[in-house]
Amino acid sequence: MAFLAVVLGLSVALFYVHRRSGYELKEKLVGMATDTGNDATTTYQDLCRQRMAERSSDVFHHATHTSRINSVSSQFSDGATQSPSARSSTSSWSEEPAHSNMDISTGHMILAYMEDHLQNRDRLEKEWEALCGYQAEPASCSTAQDKNNTKKNRPNGVLAYDHSRVVLKVENNQSGSDYINASLIMVWESGCVVIVMLTPLSENGTKQCHQYWPDEGSDLYHIYEVNLVSEHIWCEDFLVRSFYLKKRPDQRDAYRNPVPFPFLDGSGCS
Repeated sequence: MAFLAVVLGLSVALFYVHRRSGYELKEKLVGMATDTGNDATTTYQDLCRQRMAERSSDVFHHATHTSRINSVSSQFSDGATQSPSARSSTSSWSEEPAHSNMDISTGHMILAYMEDHLQNRDRLEKEWEALCGYQAEPASCSTAQDKNNTKKNRPNGVLAYDHSRVVLKVENNQSGSDYINASLIMVWESGCVVIVMLTPLSENGTKQCHQYWPDEGSDLYHIYEVNLVSEHIWCEDFLVRSFYLKKRPDQRDAYRNPVPFPFLDGSGCS
């Protein structure tokens, strides 16, 4: 009985304090209605902070109480503790950090992708079906293995696939052959405006790709002058560089603007 009396007394006291704070809040709001100075603004801000602090405290106590109940119930449960569902609000998805320094263009691209998926609910399933049904390109290297082209291949035995090799223009080649041991995009030959690199310059001490651009300013590669216009990091995996390409000494049709997309973390080359 004494315990119940103490609990009842505490409840009455808490109710009285809460009701009194409500009256004080109303009185402050009424006073602010007639006061248009800086004091009214400061008072309103203080009230907002107080209200948010009370809400945060209520949420914290509710979460603590719920966790205690779950902890006690799990002690008396015979079954194993169930992990939260991936669809529930307590899944690990909500624990992933949101980067506030994301590039604006990247944010717009992600937002457009999400909006499109919301409008086309079955798009993800169709993409998965297409991915499962994907078949690799035929890995034929017959042109590279031709006896007239073997001496043009690299010493390490890397051959160009028939479906992805660079085909030279015969009229611009003194030997009259269209073969070169290259599967990379040749900017001037193919009129390329975008290059995607799927490998770093070196990996585990092994050189993967030649740096064909200057770190800053411009540099001359044989008869081609490469100017670095800009360098921008989209995210932790991709770096975008814009180049200005100039052919020398012939000034006719001598300007191109390729944009390479180097992949900062990965292997392979495209």
